Amino acid sequence: MPDGAGDRARAGDARAGDARPADPSDVLGMIAAGAARRMNGENFPVALRALPRAVRDDLAATYVFARFVDEIGDSAPGGPDARLALLDLVTADLDALPERATLPPVAGLARMVTEHDVPLDPFRELVEANRLDQRRSSYADLAELLGYCRLAAAPVGRIVLYRAGAADDRSIARSDDVCAALQILEHCQDVGEDARAGRVYLPQDSLAAERVAPERLRGGITPPGLRRVVAEQVARSRELLRSGPPLVRGLHGWARLAVAGYVAGGLATADALDAADHDVLAVAVRPSTARTLRHALRLLAGRPGRDGRSA
Repeated sequence: MPDGAGDRARAGDARAGDARPADPSDVLGMIAAGAARRMNGENFPVALRALPRAVRDDLAATYVFARFVDEIGDSAPGGPDARLALLDLVTADLDALPERATLPPVAGLARMVTEHDVPLDPFRELVEANRLDQRRSSYADLAELLGYCRLAAAPVGRIVLYRAGAADDRSIARSDDVCAALQILEHCQDVGEDARAGRVYLPQDSLAAERVAPERLRGGITPPGLRRVVAEQVARSRELLRSGPPLVRGLHGWARLAVAGYVAGGLATADALDAADHDVLAVAVRPSTARTLRHALRLLAGRPGRDGRSA
């Protein structure tokens, strides 16, 4: 995915050229424009382009909002305090929905909120995950990491279920498992990038048990201990992805197709990490389109393989 480096550079240039703090509305406008650009092309899942136009537009709006708040949390100028202040403005704009929201990524959610009764809480939780990123850079164990995933990933699955009119206690619990797995797998793929940004999303107790020092996470050769930690996370993700097949079976129409695609992507990513022998620093591990498609077809046919793997 494009990393928004151009937007960050422009924000930094503006700050460097003027000793005064950047105007929050200007910063938010720049980040919002970047999030909208990244919605296009490779970033918006290709499979979702087959969905009905109204659904696709709403999921695209969700994507733009999520990218918007992530970009604020990751790279808005001014450091943690300035980013927290910007995130407060986003929350205030969410509270102004549907009539008075002024930020385009927030205003774009109005139809989901008014016409499809999608609650605001999942969107607030995405903001809260980015607040947490300003206060914490690591997590002691799996339980803490899963707590982060409940804010950073689970809300997206819940939004999809609410938009489909399919949100109940059982589907939400299964979706939360799937989203946690997807987040953990992404953390495994991005170990080096996250470490260079000063964040570690692998459990500290697992790293300590394998005697993996923080500086070994930033790039280069993947040490054997780190490979074992990543393998452990992949195995945990596969367990969480067991909730995927029953979740897909309980859905209908576009929601069944979309969620099958998400689950299939997670399974294919786990396969890719295993196939790479968990070497996440030396190579960019990405799932193959063919394997993702095979997993999706099996899920839609109600015939997932053992542990969700394609036979």
